[in-house]
Amino acid sequence: MRQHHRTPRLLGTLLLVAAAGISLVGAAPASTPGPLGQVVPAPASVHPGGSPYRITGDTRIRVDDTREARRVGEYLADILRPSTGYRLPVTTHGDSGIRLRIGPKRAAGSAGDEGYRLDSGPSGVTITAARPAGLFHGVQTLRQLLPAAVEKDSVQRGPWLVAGGTIEDSPRYAYRGAMLDVSRHFFTVPQVKRYIDELALYKVNKLHLHLSDDQGWRIAIDSWPRLAEYGGSTQVGGGTGGHYTKADYREIVRYAASRYLEVVPEIDMPGHTNAALASYDRLNCDGVAPPLYTGTDVGFSSLCVGEQVTYEFVDDVIRELAAITPGKYLHIGGDEAHSTSHADYVAFMDKVQPVVAKYGKTVVGWHQLTGATPVKGAIAQYWGLDDTSAQEKAQVAQAARNGTGLVLSPADRVYLDMKYTADTPLGQDWAGLVEVRRSYDWNPGDYLPGAPASAIRGVEAPLWTETIVTGADIDVMAFPRLPGVAELGWSPASTHDWDAYRVRLAAQGPRWEALGIGYYRSPQVPWPGN
Repeated sequence: MRQHHRTPRLLGTLLLVAAAGISLVGAAPASTPGPLGQVVPAPASVHPGGSPYRITGDTRIRVDDTREARRVGEYLADILRPSTGYRLPVTTHGDSGIRLRIGPKRAAGSAGDEGYRLDSGPSGVTITAARPAGLFHGVQTLRQLLPAAVEKDSVQRGPWLVAGGTIEDSPRYAYRGAMLDVSRHFFTVPQVKRYIDELALYKVNKLHLHLSDDQGWRIAIDSWPRLAEYGGSTQVGGGTGGHYTKADYREIVRYAASRYLEVVPEIDMPGHTNAALASYDRLNCDGVAPPLYTGTDVGFSSLCVGEQVTYEFVDDVIRELAAITPGKYLHIGGDEAHSTSHADYVAFMDKVQPVVAKYGKTVVGWHQLTGATPVKGAIAQYWGLDDTSAQEKAQVAQAARNGTGLVLSPADRVYLDMKYTADTPLGQDWAGLVEVRRSYDWNPGDYLPGAPASAIRGVEAPLWTETIVTGADIDVMAFPRLPGVAELGWSPASTHDWDAYRVRLAAQGPRWEALGIGYYRSPQVPWPGN
């Protein structure tokens, strides 16, 4: 996780030198600002024009006198201070500089809670939004309008210029997600926080945590303590695994909320449950607990659908997880239940979906949920392929026509654990090879035949971790594909153009380097220096 703190270098002589504009360490950014529209995701509307704004030692960050606006202002200041060396006080006074304003939707110039308007000129930059989330997203755009060196943790040379003009922006879809599988390999709270920061830069607003699977149970459940203590004690390959205490999980939720991401927890069932079955023998139909599992096969485990204890277990888990999850959604999995008969699967889902509603959450399930009867308001997450059978696609499309919302995660497009090429050291290839263009060049609005565009809630990029062990592994598989999926979720369909996108994407490379994000240098992208 990248965190900024005030340090002595921001005070005293060094600050005075920086404020005076004297050369400091690092390569100088360009003396002219980058293009106003060179942003990922592409803004809805860009009107360049006029002189740029220059951040100097006299710049202040003016915010409305609200806790939310001040919090976003301090976040921005924490990003800008280390690299510029400027004090950048956050204040409710002053007319020039950087202004963060929460105002009526008409003033924000965009619709919805996440839209914003950015105005830049020689006297300052003003970001106006109807809601704090929009203000935060506007700050992400401002970051990208500044030279990549602004992301560094040491003082760099200026000038710090923001191109003149106006951006009016709002998202295409309300659900723009990324999933991190912490079950196959466990990732610590700081590692998850780092990923949250990376997601926030591209206006992703949902973090789907895959908290249980055959290889590990990762969340403490007080009423079933062995789930985490024993079921979480290993991972793929036989490592020590780990789990989140409820305090750990609350900290992830809190941190995500500070970046305007909502955590969507997943407990996969009735399949993908070996860690739970190994923890409690009474969850097994034969009363015998299987050994812990550290391999990568799927489809061999199932809860005992006919036993009442199964539903007591499910009720306890959902109740405790819902109580520490302030967000709207709770994901119940439902994929690859090959060891559960169709009749048992339908019966199970008929009993479990109302439990989610009982505890105030909206059901999300993998698209196999549509083979049962999705409850009203449920969301099915489609992970099929371009060549998935027409019958399976038709089943999902029919559910969509009946009111089930869809989040699109086609595995051969946006599964971030798929190899880029046959030579990619990490990842899998069961869904095919997924280079950068393939992950970007599709339209969620018309991807699934027969599904009405109105049923599409958004997109999500899952990262399964059978081969992913470290934070560096996460980075190289997510970048550069993740920003493209984020753009599919945010930007208007009219902006969708691979040739234009690859140029904007290439400009992100130096920013990732400044942030310490190792990425795959796809030959499909004209990276600087290539």
